[in-house]
Amino acid sequence: MNASTALLTDRYELTMLQATLRDGTAQRRSVFELFARRLPEGRRYGVVAGVGRLLDALAEFRFGQVELDWLREAGVVDEDTIQWLADYRFSGTIWGYPDGELYFPQSPVLIVEGTFAESVILETVFLSILNHDSAIASAATRMITAAGNRPCIEMGSRRTHEGSAVAAARSAYIAGFAATSNLEAGRTYGIPTTGTSAHSFTLLHDTERDAFEAQVRALGPGTTLLVDTYDIPEAIRTAVEVAGPELGGVRLDSGDLVALAGEVRRQLDDLGATSTRITVTSDLDEYAIAALAAAPVDGYGVGTALVTGSGAPTSGFVYKLVSREGTGGEMVPVAKKSKDKVSVGGRKSALRRRDAAGTAQAEVIGIDLTPVHDGDDRTLLVELVRDGSRVHHETLDDARERLRTSLAELPATSRQLQAGEPAIDTVYEERT
Repeated sequence: MNASTALLTDRYELTMLQATLRDGTAQRRSVFELFARRLPEGRRYGVVAGVGRLLDALAEFRFGQVELDWLREAGVVDEDTIQWLADYRFSGTIWGYPDGELYFPQSPVLIVEGTFAESVILETVFLSILNHDSAIASAATRMITAAGNRPCIEMGSRRTHEGSAVAAARSAYIAGFAATSNLEAGRTYGIPTTGTSAHSFTLLHDTERDAFEAQVRALGPGTTLLVDTYDIPEAIRTAVEVAGPELGGVRLDSGDLVALAGEVRRQLDDLGATSTRITVTSDLDEYAIAALAAAPVDGYGVGTALVTGSGAPTSGFVYKLVSREGTGGEMVPVAKKSKDKVSVGGRKSALRRRDAAGTAQAEVIGIDLTPVHDGDDRTLLVELVRDGSRVHHETLDDARERLRTSLAELPATSRQLQAGEPAIDTVYEERT
């Protein structure tokens, strides 16, 4: 058994549970929805990621003896609540947008149906996973769009929490990144891994030539040599002398990358290394990648900007009760009316309205009804959990393909990096 995820939660989830167990409302049927009221400033779409991780976390959301003993010792909740938690198993149903789907303001990214007690305590862990992973996937998708046909490598592990690094690599791969530097991500998710050497490797050796020779002996001439430790033109000459014209690649990690890439390409070609690839790194984000579009670059390594969401480190998702059982057994829509934090009551359904050419026109959300499908539209929600059992199983390649398809549906201008309004409007349908 993996480590329990049950304490990856906020205290008020359990104090609410205790209060509802005491007043008899804990077993009321309830519907919670996870959504974003708005996209990050200037973003035109968001990308869902983390659904697979969320389902893994749900499977391990169990209060074992260690967790129960700590709750008791810390005085978090009373003994009756602890006994209830000891038998906790989510028995409800969850629908959601799958990994790789696009979302927009108010999209019902996750719908959790069950009793209030068993659903409310999942709030924090669900938000934690989807807020992080979707933010990374959204930033990564913008980078992939800017890169065009050139591959991107995720290499941000050292710029974030060690657990977040693995999750970020997963999200980046969904977005279309070709590989990661993180070995745990490779082991856990089967993502291709890559990497050769850092400046410390060159500095360790008495000369740059010694370092290059050692790397080529160990990894072969197809390796990528880091050439900006000292003098770049001299390093290029040495690299080709050591590895020959079949040198696999060189990496640039500093300086004016646009100008340097051109100079390095000319020098490599003059030395006969015409197939040697040029990879650039050095604090790249989607805008820096776009600025390199005309440079003779073959690939990008992205770190800090990626794992911090490139200016939008969270997706802004919230988890709100939208419907609950009334005194007569009927389901009653409920909604928050606070200024700037309004929610919309009622259980939602969603489809993406498309025209005859397949271009997305609107995010259509039905309130306590299923929106009318006109033949060109696409249903967005899939069943993830039924009666407590996981029913959704997909590969990361499935998610990558879904994202490619979803992006292709958007109006062409909405895939630009310039700030703008959401690519499509969100409209509601409800009973009249």
